[in-house]
Amino acid sequence: MAEISASIVSYGGYEEVVQAAASILRYTSQPVDLYIIDNASPDGTGKKLERTRFEKPVTVICLSENVGFGKGHNTVLPRLKSKYHFVLNPDILVEEDTLTGMCAWMDEHPDVVMATPQLYFPTGEKQNLPRRVPNVASLVARQVPGFEPLQRFATHYTMQDEDLTKVQDIQFCTGSFFVIRTDVMKKIGGFDPDYFMYVEDADITRRAMCCGRVCLLPQFRAIHAWHREPFRRPAAFARQLSSMMLYFKKWGFHWC
Repeated sequence: MAEISASIVSYGGYEEVVQAAASILRYTSQPVDLYIIDNASPDGTGKKLERTRFEKPVTVICLSENVGFGKGHNTVLPRLKSKYHFVLNPDILVEEDTLTGMCAWMDEHPDVVMATPQLYFPTGEKQNLPRRVPNVASLVARQVPGFEPLQRFATHYTMQDEDLTKVQDIQFCTGSFFVIRTDVMKKIGGFDPDYFMYVEDADITRRAMCCGRVCLLPQFRAIHAWHREPFRRPAAFARQLSSMMLYFKKWGFHWC
């Protein structure tokens, strides 16, 4: 039985998915059960992935419809027999044995149930992804970055007032790249299927925190292209707003 499992949900972008999977397989020294779930990509990415020969075994699951990010990852829940499960974006690359290192660290810290590494842009610039619980002021500030009176909320939300070069407890673990104890993932039922895309990672973090600590582990790293769809397409932004409303309805509205 592999101690480590991982899942990637794809929707188009065949080359990027293959690169992400190849980097995980190449640099992870421990056996890893890797699943790629294709959300009925209209460009045929799923079928291409089924025909792809990876250097190690990969399970490709082609769904008949686009069920969204969280439900796509939930597809593999009944199959998991690992100790640790990684949720990964298709625009992730690792350049060292990040997965094994994170699992070893969690073995030494049994009170931690979920963690994320420090993510970087391909240019080497750090990404400010560790966050506190979402609130209205911080999310508004993120949408209008030039509006100075709100920036203190954004700074607090993205934990820029903390020393992020050290291990830190966080309240919002990015869905781009996190590890969770598999038994905890199953206990909480994976992602809330009511979210199609966006903010489901904030929600699953809140539920994981009922089982233990959630941490940023800056000693481990990965590359994240971070396409920032909500900032580029009106439809994606509208979907993000809808998910935010669902989150606040579930967890309560807080201004700051």
